[in-house]
Amino acid sequence: MSSHNLPQRLSDAVEALLAAQPGVLREEATRLREAYGRSASSANVSVVAYLATRLPATYAAISRVFELVADVDPGFAPRSMLDIGAGPGTASWAAAERWPNLAQIAMVEHDGRFADVARDLAKASTQPGLVNAQIDRSEMRSVVGKAELVVAAYVFAEQTEALSKELALKLWQVCEGTLIIVEPGTPEGFHRVRNARDALLGAGAFMVAPCTHVNECPIMGTDWCHFKTRLQRSRRHMQAKGADVPFEDESFSFLAMSRRTAALPDARIIAPPISNKIGTTLKLCGHGGIEELHVASRNRPAYKLSKKRNWGDSWG
Repeated sequence: MSSHNLPQRLSDAVEALLAAQPGVLREEATRLREAYGRSASSANVSVVAYLATRLPATYAAISRVFELVADVDPGFAPRSMLDIGAGPGTASWAAAERWPNLAQIAMVEHDGRFADVARDLAKASTQPGLVNAQIDRSEMRSVVGKAELVVAAYVFAEQTEALSKELALKLWQVCEGTLIIVEPGTPEGFHRVRNARDALLGAGAFMVAPCTHVNECPIMGTDWCHFKTRLQRSRRHMQAKGADVPFEDESFSFLAMSRRTAALPDARIIAPPISNKIGTTLKLCGHGGIEELHVASRNRPAYKLSKKRNWGDSWG
């Protein structure tokens, strides 16, 4: 499983903020986890608990999404970004790491507490786009301006289904390049992503990832399309969660759509590969729907390649 950890400057800046705001972190982290699980509003979320537990997890998920987008469209090199519902600026940091030539970053965050933290954290960066980021305290649907990269990470959960489609189309209007939506890897998160997919395809957007086609989504019933990435827990992160294991796996669903076509892969791995001495079994989603592919170990080149592939990677 791939791993995506905070860059050192961001990690140090977060730790400095946490050290300056001592409190009963574990109880706050528990309340945050419960609110997150039921898609509750972020209005009463503890900023301290968020910085200690959710920021590292969302950074890992968003970074993995950017990695998968770059794999499909390596020529995409945005110079401008709109970070919608930016929180403490997590997606902006991940984008600056992936695309260091980002020159203009605008964060839209209506919660003043998180906007202030985003401003403080941005100062710790050496990336000009982050250091000089514009932080706008306004509602998502009132966003103005345009950008080559528009990201809405973990923000659709607080919208109704109708408003989610409306928001997706609003964000598409301000997008000059690629629009990326990231949601929790839950059935509900996937449902919101699929609704956005339908709306954006109807608006003429081109698919980038995770889908390798524009056919009707073949995932049915109780199944849902999601992926996972691994992050290392800091000492404070472990304390906040009462955890013994020094890492955790963050589950996410996502969608990336563009104003230009990309060379889509044949299929994507939508479950953890299963490898043994006989071969590797891959669960794939492609043009023909969902299938299981067994790569025999006697087919050395393909078997060697299959063992390097992770959940979420492309195939073919």
